Amino acid sequence: MSKLNGKVAVITGGSSGIGLATAQLFVAEGAHVFITGRRQTELDTAVATIGRNVTAVRGDAADLDDLDRLYRVVAEEKETLDIVVANAGLIEQRTIDAVTPEHFDKTFNLNARGTFFTVQKALPLMRNGGAIVLVASCVHLMGLPGHGTYGATKAAQRSFARTWAVELKDRGIRVNTLSPGPVETPIIDGQFATKEEGIAARKMFTEVMPLGRMGRPEEIAAAALFLASDDSSFSTGIDLAADGGIAQV
Repeated sequence: MSKLNGKVAVITGGSSGIGLATAQLFVAEGAHVFITGRRQTELDTAVATIGRNVTAVRGDAADLDDLDRLYRVVAEEKETLDIVVANAGLIEQRTIDAVTPEHFDKTFNLNARGTFFTVQKALPLMRNGGAIVLVASCVHLMGLPGHGTYGATKAAQRSFARTWAVELKDRGIRVNTLSPGPVETPIIDGQFATKEEGIAARKMFTEVMPLGRMGRPEEIAAAALFLASDDSSFSTGIDLAADGGIAQV
């Protein structure tokens, strides 16, 4: 029996990396998945990769009009919704002296504000007994130089999950955060100005990880499946670390 048979899921930032791997796994487990992303070319490639039971809706999770359009499409095609994976996010490394108001607002608008309204706007469509997964980061557990704004947005997501787990309990909707560590995705290269800096960062991550390697997108997808499915039916308000141990030991 497939773990998500007949379920309808929304995955923001589903055109690459963790979001794409999660969409692929959810479809393999029987779900119909709506994915979002800002670039149509990447969305088209993701749809071709997933192959079936997927609808792509171009949009920015930081744009409330785009979120409204996303849920109109969900309502028109499927009427109801069972799972939300709020995965869209960005990271720009800045130490406190280098943070500008523009950087601050850009980071919080997507990672914190975008996550908040991705969930709020989904609720009218969600069936009782659904699941919400907020893709946070192990960084919210650490004091990592250059990650002050990013880590704060992920701490906000952790707080959202605790509050929403209580606010939505009467509907049987479970809310949990998933906190990955360093994962081999395009977001790694996006943090650095040169290819060489990206290679150096990967080497550093490998050296400091207790498991001695970076994570793979499919490993984080498996953790998201656990939180989205009945396998975690007695878990709400938790933070599931899938970080290779980097923030745990």
